[in-house]
Amino acid sequence: MLVAFSVAPSGTGRTDGSVHDAVAAAVKIVRESGLANRTDSMFTTVEGEWDEVFDVVRRATEAVGEYGSRVSLVLKADIRPGFTGELEGKVERLESAIERA
Repeated sequence: MLVAFSVAPSGTGRTDGSVHDAVAAAVKIVRESGLANRTDSMFTTVEGEWDEVFDVVRRATEAVGEYGSRVSLVLKADIRPGFTGELEGKVERLESAIERA
């Protein structure tokens, strides 16, 4: 399964609205998990089995909670039993389709 998520604190007391330290804490947990992952400017995507992926999301969310009084979590999952390597595979198929178009 692939899970793309974005997590950010609110109620931080920061006047500039910056959340990069909190997001860094979350991404560090993802990267240390050993699961395949990718972070872009909006989301972090993690690939693995249900329990291991959601454990990472939970721990990342808890880490962000240390930076504010509330946490916002946006999550999207692609649950496709029997498929692995989709973090790269989906992008490779898209690039092939673009080349053929």
